[in-house]
Amino acid sequence: MNIARRKNTTSFEEICKTYFNDLQLWKDEDDKLDILVALVNTIRPKNPKSVAVVDISNVLFFFVENHTIRNNFAAFLVALFQGKNFDAILTDAGILQDTDFIYEVKKRIFAKILPYQAPKDTLQYLLNQIFFSDTDPVWVNKIPTTQLESFFDILGFTGIYNGIAEGSVLFEVMQAMNLLAQRTSGRALESEVLKMVPEYANLESPFAAFEKELFAIENTIKQKDKEFYIASSDINYKQLLVLYKQCNEFVEKAFQNSSKFGISLRVNQNLLRIKQQLYRLGVLLPLLVIDKPEEKRSKSIALAVKLIKYNCQKTNVRKLISESTQLLSYEITQHTAKTGEHYITESKTEYFKMLYAALGGGLVVGFLCIFKLLLSKIETSAFGYAFLYSLNYSFGFVVIYLLGFTLATKQPAMTAASLITALEDGLKKTSISADEKHKSFAKLFARLFRSQFIAFVGNVVMSFPISLLGVWLLDIAFDYNIAAAKWNKLIGDLNPIYSLAIFHAAIAGFFLFLSGIIAGSISNRDKHFDVKYRIQEHPWLKMTFGKKRTQKLANWYEKKWSGIISNFWFGVFLGSTASIGLFLGLNLDIRHITFSSGNLALGLYGANYIVSNSMLFWGVFGVGIIGLVNFLVSFGLSLGLAFRSRNIPLTELKPIFSSIKKHFFSKPLSFFFPTE
Repeated sequence: MNIARRKNTTSFEEICKTYFNDLQLWKDEDDKLDILVALVNTIRPKNPKSVAVVDISNVLFFFVENHTIRNNFAAFLVALFQGKNFDAILTDAGILQDTDFIYEVKKRIFAKILPYQAPKDTLQYLLNQIFFSDTDPVWVNKIPTTQLESFFDILGFTGIYNGIAEGSVLFEVMQAMNLLAQRTSGRALESEVLKMVPEYANLESPFAAFEKELFAIENTIKQKDKEFYIASSDINYKQLLVLYKQCNEFVEKAFQNSSKFGISLRVNQNLLRIKQQLYRLGVLLPLLVIDKPEEKRSKSIALAVKLIKYNCQKTNVRKLISESTQLLSYEITQHTAKTGEHYITESKTEYFKMLYAALGGGLVVGFLCIFKLLLSKIETSAFGYAFLYSLNYSFGFVVIYLLGFTLATKQPAMTAASLITALEDGLKKTSISADEKHKSFAKLFARLFRSQFIAFVGNVVMSFPISLLGVWLLDIAFDYNIAAAKWNKLIGDLNPIYSLAIFHAAIAGFFLFLSGIIAGSISNRDKHFDVKYRIQEHPWLKMTFGKKRTQKLANWYEKKWSGIISNFWFGVFLGSTASIGLFLGLNLDIRHITFSSGNLALGLYGANYIVSNSMLFWGVFGVGIIGLVNFLVSFGLSLGLAFRSRNIPLTELKPIFSSIKKHFFSKPLSFFFPTE
């Protein structure tokens, strides 16, 4: 076993012998805290995460052998920590303080760079100075419990249950519990939270009942002359636990109802804050209960360790982002899962419908390629090009969407969540083998892959001739070859070896993923704010257009609006990337398979079809590579988001790939044609 022993034993002993001998020099120090900081530094391992156990047996042995130093050190600790207010650590540290997510993130990042320092008369200030590293809770937790208990006994500590006077440890704990109960009760009664749980509309708030019960128990403890605690068999404590469970059920129900009512980031943060406060209460409640005498020691030690942990992790940004975005990512991917079902073909009829839709998408993109080339002839600024190109792309994508056509690479971002649903269903079946659990996923992936394949084919097959036909007609009509000046760049930019085509294709893949997120976000927002119902019951609209037409408008909005906004922003992303790159001095651009196919046609016509075999090969090959990268990036990011939103571990990827591989070798044609 890898054991981290305190290497600098002499240093620890020297500090103790210097300050805690008969002279008690620690009393003469202006800043006594520096002594404890130095002592902890001698114990702290260099690499806390790499060690299995942090052994402090030498420290214990030293105190056992040196009675005077031990007693003086205990007196030093009492003088340093006695009367220090610490309820703020229990009520605030590591718990959301603001419903503004961006503000909370910025505040925590700033606090990491320049930590907040509490007043010197608080325990938070002491812990900030002593345990200042994020990894301190890691090594403190690796000290064996038996050694912590020995340390507790050797120094003659009695625990937190000796009194409940103002300023005592138990008093601070109760203050923290009262404050947490009041905060959860008040926030749970806010209208935007109650909206998420209409089931509780006519019921007494479990939070208010919990607050009253907690207050009653604390009054009972305060009225005691000694034994400032209760037993777990106490009827009031049992009732308190029932109410605590009901409070948690309230929050869980609110989160579950997000699928029906949608959820905003603000409401999500409110619920998350209540959940965190309830969890903290759940940690503190057992401190009121003592059933066995030895629990006084163990629970006192546990509280000390928790205080260190909470104080060190109060600026944890990664945890904040993870918790704050998980439910929203779930709701967003729920929308894309429902939408994505239409992008996965099953029968031959659906397969050829996808082909026709893709041909339609390729038709529109062919015109967009020509329009973009014409717009590039305009003399304007980089901002002007960004505006014109964005307008061109956005208009085209919205037209493709409204006409029911398909842009091939829009599929992966919309279908990943559908695949995860199939995976979830398989994982729930505990009575079957691992291969069987992922079998339905592999089959669905094969259907997705062939749907994507035929969409690629449809887009490319139509985009190429439409672009070629368009540029030829313009040449015939105006005797001007619009691609003549740019043919070399149009084809050269497709070369995956000598250009940044792969990198630019990855950027496009990211924007495809982002457009899927926008679609889900808009749908979730509209659901939460009842936009469809508001349109449906708008008095002016009903009076002007009639109830039936207003109802149709509301239905159309619900079905189409998120897709329109998503496609609009996708066009803006694609159209402005090159200009942003120019402004930043970076070689940024996008490559999309369908547009690349159209650009190849324009380049060939611009060169009068006189290009080398090598250039032609790399151009055609580049179109395929660009499509593959578009697919892998957008699908990979979407799949990762879907995994995270449903708490599925990434370790499932290996058996998933194995299942897909097995299915491919058994039925390879099913990945390209509807054979099953």
